[in-house]
Amino acid sequence: MQLLPALRSYALFCLFVCSVFSGLLLGDENGEEVSLIRRTEVAQVETDWMINDVPQKASVWQDGDDEIVLGNGLIERRFKLAPNCATVAFDNLMTTESILRAVRPEAVIVLDGIEFDVGGLIGQPNHAYLTDEWIQQMQADPKAFQFVNFEIGETKKPFDWKVTRYCTNKQWPAPGVSLRLDFEIDKASLMNRNSKLLGSSVGRELLFSDEFDLLDNSWSVHAASQERSSFSNEGKVGEIYTPANTALYAEKDLPKGTRLVVCFIDPGTDDSATWGPGMAIVWDEHIVKFNIRPGKKQFGITHNGSEQFAGRAKPGQAYYLRMRLDGGKVHCEASEDADKWFSVGSVVSGSSNAEPRAVRIGKMDARGGGNDYGQAGDWVRLHVDDFAAYGQFNADKLGDEFEQLKTLTDVKVSVHYELYDGLPLLSKWITVTNGADRYVRLNSFTSEVLAAVEPESVVGDRGGAWMHPNIHVESEYEFHGMDAKSANEMVHWVEDPQYKTQVSYGLKTPCLLKVEPRIGPDVLIGAGEEFVSPRTFELVHDSRQRERKGLQVRRMYRTVAPWITENPIMMHVRFADWDSVKRAVDQCAEVGFEMVILTFGSGFNIENESEEYLAKMKKMADYAHSKGIELGGYSLLASRRISDEHDVVNPETGKPGGFATFGNSPCLESEWGQDYFRKLYQFYEETGFDLLEHDGSYPGDVCASKDHPGHEGLGDSQWKQWKKISDFYKWCRGRGIYLNVPDYYFLTGSNRTGMGYREVNWSLPREQQIIHARQNIYDGTWTKTPSMGWMFVPLTQYHGGGAAATIEPLSEHLDAYEAHMANLFTTGVQACYRGPRLYDTDETKDAVKRWVSFYKQYRELLDSDIIHVRRADGRDLDCMMSVNHRLDKKAMIAVFNPTDDMIEKTITIPMYYTGLDRSAEVTSRFGKTKRYRIDRQYDMELPVSVGAGQMMWYLVE
Repeated sequence: MQLLPALRSYALFCLFVCSVFSGLLLGDENGEEVSLIRRTEVAQVETDWMINDVPQKASVWQDGDDEIVLGNGLIERRFKLAPNCATVAFDNLMTTESILRAVRPEAVIVLDGIEFDVGGLIGQPNHAYLTDEWIQQMQADPKAFQFVNFEIGETKKPFDWKVTRYCTNKQWPAPGVSLRLDFEIDKASLMNRNSKLLGSSVGRELLFSDEFDLLDNSWSVHAASQERSSFSNEGKVGEIYTPANTALYAEKDLPKGTRLVVCFIDPGTDDSATWGPGMAIVWDEHIVKFNIRPGKKQFGITHNGSEQFAGRAKPGQAYYLRMRLDGGKVHCEASEDADKWFSVGSVVSGSSNAEPRAVRIGKMDARGGGNDYGQAGDWVRLHVDDFAAYGQFNADKLGDEFEQLKTLTDVKVSVHYELYDGLPLLSKWITVTNGADRYVRLNSFTSEVLAAVEPESVVGDRGGAWMHPNIHVESEYEFHGMDAKSANEMVHWVEDPQYKTQVSYGLKTPCLLKVEPRIGPDVLIGAGEEFVSPRTFELVHDSRQRERKGLQVRRMYRTVAPWITENPIMMHVRFADWDSVKRAVDQCAEVGFEMVILTFGSGFNIENESEEYLAKMKKMADYAHSKGIELGGYSLLASRRISDEHDVVNPETGKPGGFATFGNSPCLESEWGQDYFRKLYQFYEETGFDLLEHDGSYPGDVCASKDHPGHEGLGDSQWKQWKKISDFYKWCRGRGIYLNVPDYYFLTGSNRTGMGYREVNWSLPREQQIIHARQNIYDGTWTKTPSMGWMFVPLTQYHGGGAAATIEPLSEHLDAYEAHMANLFTTGVQACYRGPRLYDTDETKDAVKRWVSFYKQYRELLDSDIIHVRRADGRDLDCMMSVNHRLDKKAMIAVFNPTDDMIEKTITIPMYYTGLDRSAEVTSRFGKTKRYRIDRQYDMELPVSVGAGQMMWYLVE
């Protein structure tokens, strides 16, 4: 792979373009030259990519002197490379619509407490739309990381996938093109930054400080109307004792040249809001106050009585507050430790040239004055301490303090893109490489910032009912939940404060995409090390029609997580002793099942690492393999309590319990958690087991412990735990270990999650279970393929229900057993058949074998996507159809009659996604074949006759 020269100036870039852009040539595996940069653009696709192959391949090409385009005929993302690199267009070629309305940085990172944009351009006059003229006039932000280099290549697999079982897509990685954009920041840019998030003393002269050992004569105390109120209590200066809603503060004239004041504020028992403790800077004609509002768990900033609320203040947490004067504004910032600062907000001071006269510390009214509220409230105690006033920031005064900042000039940020062939999908992630000889801390990152065109204009506030841009955005940083919306922790559609011309009166339109963790990662990147962010996938839709959008999401999963197309038929054996497992393996081999799972409550214990137990498990696995059966087991992780020492710690209380997703949960980076994963690796290496059913998995619980060996504290706890479990899942994928995980870990290696059902419903009477199951499959396959969700068949009692709910004895309830199998196998969905056996008589065995054979005969079709025709309601026919336009057998229509009577009627079948145009040949379950016309709405009218309680299927060719 040829790495292009660094582009450190626009002039160098232009010379480079002339010499290289005419065709970047890379060698393929045969030594042939392959052009990845094209001289001309990729043509727009003029066919429907959902039912036709797209001939255009993903490519990168030049457009003009300083732009490159990433495109595949369906979508295009355009980058301007000078004066800095930024996305200046993102187009949906299928609808000819622009996705982008404004330029933003390629990414945002916070290193050692300092926020940096990565790339981007500034100076856009209106953020509602973007013109070529504006783009040419926009400038680079000197404070941002600057573009230096790019590299083009082919897509690469982020981890290994060992294919060991049947699947319908073995292509990995997904074919396409990759683009890497490199950014660096130099010393001059860093020096010229304002010092907004540096330590208070960095580059500033100390003008005055007071630790309040004694009350300095320069302070004057303004007491509230209460006689007992005091600024000094029990000999402690700064110990304020007064009613909650009263004013009590100390005031001091500020030294000339003061540009920053800082003070420690402990709210103690104060639960007020407007009268909450804080600081105020006083000018001759106005006052700006910055305070903690402990009663509202937020901060407040007031200017001449106008109060704004911002940020989140932790209950009971003491903070350092500081007010920094810069550029005609008062910047209000807070820190828990006087080291890591975060911005709360800014207000225009109104006096850019006027010197501040005084500072006030303590409790003040809404205007920063000394008035009390009408209701004084309860008496409270709080504490102020460690006040300091500093002068103007001066880079020349940094001295040795700059060495830590200088390290940041050795940091490289790379923004990675992959664009895939044949579908409107790209992925994006960032890497942060530390080239210094000391560590740097990555406090947080935003790997995508996209100012998207709003899909609707609303004057008022819609609350949570806003329509979002028509893009499916999903990150692999996912946790809990059985659908992407529930699990998608990094993707946020938020308000765009720069979009001043939007119709929303309060600027509330959520049209700014930010992809970032809610907390952290707050990790150290050692010398020479690289941080890799989670990948984010952006799928551009061409319709808002539910089925079409769902099909496109399913195509995405098949493309970038093809292991989800593995779909083994599995049995959950009720007991884990040798005889029970052997019988289950033998029966599975007889009827065509493919996998046995030692189920929950079976006695299987994956945490038992004794040599005797591991040898016993290996013997079971070896026997199963000799019969052509895979063997796996169940392990409970999240929803269990270990101990106070090892469980996740509540950041509000400092103790375990009361906040985790499941009430209590172990921390994966506690000593217990690390040992648990060591046991998992050991178990699979020594036994040869083929599957893990990982219940609860990791649901994203944070942990405030500072004693766990695998994480420092709250800030890095979620990231470290996600890394722990996702790295294990990737390792499993590389060994071919199948993963049943009731959480959304598909993009990091899991195969299947729950289809989406209520567990206690399997204790309902058998006939009700059948209807619920059909509803669950119908509802669960809008964005999941059939193979991505498991169902359940309670061969033995599960969550109660007794004899009316269970299928055992199997031969006595064969009708219910077959109804379950018909539900599942006609839709390509697998279930947990939980019990001690699959059959008890030859008749039962034949029925199971018949349905398994049916599924395997049409497996490739039945593992394809489901078209939703009619949802089950228990009163009439319901219908689902499996479709695959690439096969000769285009569709399987499954119609179920839940009633006690024969139903004969004509149903409308949507045929568009079969790929058939004028007519279709339809063969019924009983072998009768007839050709039917497809109308110009791509519908087919199909006469059906379905017996009471029966399933009828029709094969379409």
